[in-house]
Amino acid sequence: MTPIRFIIAALSGLAAGVLSGALGVGGGILAQPALRLLLGAREIVAVATPLPMILPTALTGALTYRKAGEVDLRAAGWMALPGGLGAIAGALLTKVVEPGILLVLTAALLAWQSANVIRRGRVHEVAPHNVPGWRFAVLGLGAGTLSGLLGIGGGLIMVPVLAGFVSMPLKRALGTSLVAIVAIVVPGTVVHAILGHVHWGLFLALTLGAVPGARIGARLALAAREHRLRVFVGSAMMALAGFYGLRELVLLLQG
Repeated sequence: MTPIRFIIAALSGLAAGVLSGALGVGGGILAQPALRLLLGAREIVAVATPLPMILPTALTGALTYRKAGEVDLRAAGWMALPGGLGAIAGALLTKVVEPGILLVLTAALLAWQSANVIRRGRVHEVAPHNVPGWRFAVLGLGAGTLSGLLGIGGGLIMVPVLAGFVSMPLKRALGTSLVAIVAIVVPGTVVHAILGHVHWGLFLALTLGAVPGARIGARLALAAREHRLRVFVGSAMMALAGFYGLRELVLLLQG
């Protein structure tokens, strides 16, 4: 890998890390198009390579939120194991499933949940301790499956649902999502690595930028007011959902 490609990958990782810490996501949602469009990586490599980057990135953000007391360990614990199993299934399904249609449908769901994140900033938030654990487990399973299938950390699914449907305070939803992501991405990473889908040079460059970026993003989110943070997170996730949904829809129509 040339020095220029390494620098581009590191800067892409930095941007992905800031996004990870600020939005409670793994960062793969930004690293994927950077690998594909800026560095010309094959599609499966662009999907798989961000996964090992997500582990140290999410861990850095999670520790920052944990230090601030913004992590629900009960919810994260319920999501972790089903999420890990789902990630294995999703990674294996990449050989037989066309993710385009699934991603279009997921994008529509995310746009709806992102609107709920913004809207619920104006209502009383309910502590999620009365939410049955199996609901978190189902959420973890769905997020994990999409993580392995699409090469994302799963936070793009978890954060809108936790902050919207479950009405968890947003900063806690961001921190809880990152804790669960740490567990979810490990199995999918192992499967993709065994299948030879991970470019380790690009992973190293991405990670060098992503880890400090995650700390920056988390600190910015923790310093923000709840309502403004909800508007920012909800709008950003809605934009990401629209971008990916429209992109996959165009590709499907062209195919």
